[in-house]
Amino acid sequence: MATTTQSRATVRSVRRRSQRDQLMGPFGMAALYVVLTLGALVTAFPFYFMLVGSTLRSADILRVPPPLWFGNAFWKNYEDLLAALPFWNSLWNSVAIATIHTALVLFFCSLGGYGFAKFRFPGRNTLFGFLLATLMVPGVLGLIPSFVIMRTLGWIDTWNPLIIPGIANAFGIFWMRQYIAQAIPDDLIDAARIDGAHEFRIYWNIVVPVIVPALAALAILTFLGKWNEFQFPLLILKQEEKYTLPVALSTLRSLRGTEIGVQILGAAGAIVPILTVFILASRQFMSGLTAGAVKGT
Repeated sequence: MATTTQSRATVRSVRRRSQRDQLMGPFGMAALYVVLTLGALVTAFPFYFMLVGSTLRSADILRVPPPLWFGNAFWKNYEDLLAALPFWNSLWNSVAIATIHTALVLFFCSLGGYGFAKFRFPGRNTLFGFLLATLMVPGVLGLIPSFVIMRTLGWIDTWNPLIIPGIANAFGIFWMRQYIAQAIPDDLIDAARIDGAHEFRIYWNIVVPVIVPALAALAILTFLGKWNEFQFPLLILKQEEKYTLPVALSTLRSLRGTEIGVQILGAAGAIVPILTVFILASRQFMSGLTAGAVKGT
């Protein structure tokens, strides 16, 4: 039945695309591709200029018009960057914190989403509604209470406040609950229970392999959010060797001068890892985002 529904949706999509192509004609399609190509170039230009700027010094970058080709100051900028801050140590800190936090979020949020999707217990809807209501609370309101709690626990200047809070967050549980409710039929779980499988085995061997696209999408969103986090790490971390990369890069301008090429090189070093993660997982990410729409057709 699901295959038939998807086939009909595919036929309708192909039919709409062919009708659109006939209405636009060859010149219309050529104009459309030109517009899309120009849009892609405009979108990619800041990344290109970032790479160019990482090879230039401030005097060259501030010229009018600015240079649009690579210079020869890359190694000088790199040496100044390493002299100004422990770049590779900060990069490792960000990678470790973001990776560990993301792994914990995937586990606990998928487990919570499975519970809300497939278990029936008193107050389930009320509890789920309260969980969603927490999404309406701005995160900045919890900044001071979170700091007080972390200080009481003795977690100031450690990685614990950056990893543990939020591993079972409202958005992740909601995302996984919606996906599991649509992707996994109750009959499959009931059959596993009749065969004697305990609940964690059902979750690990049946649920997790099916929800890989949703896990990939949640992993990218979580990793990017944790990687770019700045305010809370700035408040928690005191020793420079424990800084995450965004906190370390912020000191380039505030404490160590304003050499623009060095700052751009540091920013490029911070962007490359998250671009790599997104490129490697982009297919699963798009699959996770569009799965609900396909199933709902």
